[in-house]
Amino acid sequence: MLEITGARVIVTSPGRNFVTLKIETKDGLTGLGDATLNGRELAVASYLTDHVIPCLIGRDAHRIEDIWQYLYRGAYWRRGPVTMSAIAAVDMALWDIKGKAAGLPLYQLLGGASREGCMVYGHANGTTIEETIDNALHYKEQGYRAIRLQSGVPGLASTYGVSRDRYFYEPADADLPTETLWSTEKYLRSVPPLFEAARAALGWDVHLLHDVHHRLTPIEAGRLGRDLEPYRPFWMEDATPAENQANFRLIRQHTTTPLAVGEVFNSVWDCKQLIEEQLIDYIRATVVHAGGITHLRRIASFADLHNVRTGCHGATDLSPVSMAAALHFGLSIPNFGIQEYMRHTGKTDAVFPHAYSFADGLMHPGEAPGLGVELDEALAAEHPYKRAYLPVNRLEDGTLYNW
Repeated sequence: MLEITGARVIVTSPGRNFVTLKIETKDGLTGLGDATLNGRELAVASYLTDHVIPCLIGRDAHRIEDIWQYLYRGAYWRRGPVTMSAIAAVDMALWDIKGKAAGLPLYQLLGGASREGCMVYGHANGTTIEETIDNALHYKEQGYRAIRLQSGVPGLASTYGVSRDRYFYEPADADLPTETLWSTEKYLRSVPPLFEAARAALGWDVHLLHDVHHRLTPIEAGRLGRDLEPYRPFWMEDATPAENQANFRLIRQHTTTPLAVGEVFNSVWDCKQLIEEQLIDYIRATVVHAGGITHLRRIASFADLHNVRTGCHGATDLSPVSMAAALHFGLSIPNFGIQEYMRHTGKTDAVFPHAYSFADGLMHPGEAPGLGVELDEALAAEHPYKRAYLPVNRLEDGTLYNW
């Protein structure tokens, strides 16, 4: 038995807020788990501190599956982003401990490597098409094999995915939610020219991706997907809200552009119909918001039966702890597709020293035991929590809309 003797939550904000769980064992081994829920961080911190940690003390850290079931079934009120992010933090930390106890990187405990590395995509953005293409060329020069394209929309003051910094984008930008304006009509006119310019500048050997961010109806998404078909996008992401999973059936009827969705999903039930009916090509559920490595492996196994590959969310609201977990997971599964990679700032990397690395468009989690990430608690304490909300969106007539 590897007895859990303590656990605590560390909240730090080296440029953005992160919630980290640290579990300690009687043998002196410790494990880290990410519990960050962008814009609702303290809700998960409280859930862990007040409701989960007391239930962990005295349990066997090796019994990962049993503890996962205890926290999921035992709470009665199942699922939801707060609960599943808290479970994910515990799960990651326990896998980290198990890897350290075995003296092996986590991916070896998950069956070993299925590939040499995980292909990742970077984020190219700009206020104009020209700026976006210039940024994309920089990513190509750095060896990226896949690039997400987001550009400003003529007539709109701001657009999702377009930041003031070439490489670092943090949408949670204000003490109270920023309100932005949206026009579907203007947007739909702007995306095909972006992809036409990208193919002319980047050629056909680079994968091109785009994030709609849940802003279209199914028929509008079908129209955009068809308009982009000549440019062979790798995927169109989050084309429409997926609460009604049947929405994607209508999109499928109108375009062969590959579809990706799921960064806001919390469990396999959120994507059951999407996967069973093969309404998507990539599932984007993430290790921190979908119950940790244990549950994400179930989702991936289910997806594999239906020719759906993974394309896990990897924005900066995942701490380096989650990024490491995602890479160990992605390296091991047979139906890995691609991994999103938004680089953290130097401040974040200093707080979370890590073993993972990037080269030639691929990332590897490294060979350090467990997850391969540490937490400099003294440095973390120098960056106190600062409330930050994600924006909200309104149509030009003032109607609140999907951000």
